[in-house]
Amino acid sequence: MKLEQYGWNEEWNRKWTDKLRLLDDREYAAGRIAGDFGSKYKVITAAGELWGELSGKFRHSLSGSGEYPAVGDWVVLAMQDGGAHAVIHGVLPRHSVISRKVAGPTQEEQIVASNVDTLFLVSALNDDFNVRRMERYLIMAWNSGANPVILLTKADLCTDAELKMAEMQQAAPGVPVHVVSAILGDGREELQPYIGRGHTVALTGSSGCGKSTMVNWLSGRNLQLTQDVREGDSRGRHTTTHRELFVLPDGGIIVDTPGMRELQLWEDDGGLDLAFGEISTLAAQCRFSDCTHTREEGCAVLEAAASGVLDGKRLQNYHKTQKELQFQNSKEARQKRKTAAASTKSAPPRAKAGSWQRVLDEY
Repeated sequence: MKLEQYGWNEEWNRKWTDKLRLLDDREYAAGRIAGDFGSKYKVITAAGELWGELSGKFRHSLSGSGEYPAVGDWVVLAMQDGGAHAVIHGVLPRHSVISRKVAGPTQEEQIVASNVDTLFLVSALNDDFNVRRMERYLIMAWNSGANPVILLTKADLCTDAELKMAEMQQAAPGVPVHVVSAILGDGREELQPYIGRGHTVALTGSSGCGKSTMVNWLSGRNLQLTQDVREGDSRGRHTTTHRELFVLPDGGIIVDTPGMRELQLWEDDGGLDLAFGEISTLAAQCRFSDCTHTREEGCAVLEAAASGVLDGKRLQNYHKTQKELQFQNSKEARQKRKTAAASTKSAPPRAKAGSWQRVLDEY
């Protein structure tokens, strides 16, 4: 098996060389995380597919959930038991990270997938269709470093697909939007440029939007279990329960992810301005450089909304999301301060050589 078919290239070879300089002299092998099952990972290597787990030393060096290996990561492995399984000693620097905040009040990052070139944002053309929700997904995509592409699935169930496509294009200027139907086989040729050899795509969207069906359709095999949605509200169930990576017939790599009931954004790295590009453009024409676009005189954004040039609902969602991200960033900053303060306290004495602690630290 060649790692190139899983996306290995000269860039990863360079990162691999740099990473090895920081490690000891034992023999290591490269692998890519293909499945995350909690304490164990499915890993693809040149010798084939195997199970891996974190070394004690590596696990103890991680300060947050966002530093743990994720599906799509390239990792450093030490083979065990003649190559039957592996121990993970590190992660190569990522070129893209698709993140969200974990559900609930916990202030933790959850990585959906890493090292993705194109992120398919999937929305079904039934009651799942929601432009405002797609704006949130676009922020996540732009923040990740991956290129967003919107897929409107289940076109066979929709009588006004072109209208909805135009509505989505208006809300996502510059982002490719494709209408597809796995049942009818429509739209596959439009997706070919994204799934070429060595190219990694990931699918994300709400439960029941058709992500697993898309994986099966593009692969030509029943790789993922699918279920029907409820007729009353088109809501789906969590058919996919974990993130997993597959190789497509054309040589591309695709990552399926569990459906999201709710997308809580993690942080903003310019994604808000990119997702609401026309508001950012209008803001440059405001009288005041620190204009909040809420009540100021000479606000070009408010004037555009009043005249109908800018959709009022889109401006409302912009303000709502902006406040959410500001609140999220303040919580994250407080958490970092608490963590830094805790780390300055004196650490407990290390166990003596030969104890269980040394075993964990060394392996």
